[in-house]
Amino acid sequence: MGEHSVVYGRPALVAALGLYARARASNSGGHGVRLVLDDLGHHETVAWADLVALARATRADWESFAAARAPFRGLDRDDPAVLVKLALGEVAAELGPPASGLELRVTSEIPVGAGFGSSAAVAVAVLSAVLTWAGERAEPDRLERLALAVERRQHGTPSGVDHRTVLAGGLHRYAPGAEPALTPCPAGGLVERLALYHTGRPAESTGEVVAAVRRRRQSDPDAFDELVARMGAGVEALAAEVASDREDAARVTELIRGFERALEGLGVVPAPVRERIRRLEEEGAAAKISGAGALSGSGAGGLLVYLPPETPEPGRALAGLRRLRAPLGVQGAQCEVTA
Repeated sequence: MGEHSVVYGRPALVAALGLYARARASNSGGHGVRLVLDDLGHHETVAWADLVALARATRADWESFAAARAPFRGLDRDDPAVLVKLALGEVAAELGPPASGLELRVTSEIPVGAGFGSSAAVAVAVLSAVLTWAGERAEPDRLERLALAVERRQHGTPSGVDHRTVLAGGLHRYAPGAEPALTPCPAGGLVERLALYHTGRPAESTGEVVAAVRRRRQSDPDAFDELVARMGAGVEALAAEVASDREDAARVTELIRGFERALEGLGVVPAPVRERIRRLEEEGAAAKISGAGALSGSGAGGLLVYLPPETPEPGRALAGLRRLRAPLGVQGAQCEVTA
């Protein structure tokens, strides 16, 4: 909980999800980088110089956006490997293009565009693998800095919560700001009662949705700031419930439904998803989108569903949705060197 409001300085409650992105870096016999993305059926060889050029060009675009000189452009959504290439380019720009060739294999279990931090997980995996392959230390501070650069090119003004949670793992209260902080949050039985579903890939990228929310703020700053303040208070209240030894089902239901209403107020929950959530509520559950959401279409990415004790699992309201059966609060990023 904390989508969108975290971008405006409010806290978030975040958990690492037990679905993984993996990157394997090894020497190749040629020059440049041989990319193997079997999940996407994509294979190509790219020159190191081209990867550095991509990193520098997207950095210039982002800096123009950050200085309010140009609209946010984002990355090329038609190139399935663009995020991986950008992460490679950031490493090569920092270290200098390696003299030897690299083969990089990337796989991911995380649905793309579902609001589950897939881009952050891929970025951290690629950066960690390539830095280690190059004989460099993949230290958390370094990975955090490079991953933030990649996320900015992807999303515009990310809060940083995604890649920091990927690195740290666990369940945390996240406080954004000049010195963002993750504070471990004890997890009671409530967390085990949460279920994740996928409503479908959003029609818009996260960057486009975040930009639309920013425009909404500009149109009515006072109302927007009041809404965001309520969202922040809801996060704090839910964090207290998560840490509690006694589950107050009525309070948890109220908080999740309230945050979902706030997201709807921001315009990031399309009508088909809102209607499904209302049906879930009629059956006794509480639900909210998990992630940036969408401005249009029939999907909004992830859906977090809370079933109070003794509540039958909704059938009709969840029909046709894919359930993601993965634990919350798992260990964060790991790197292994093999012979």
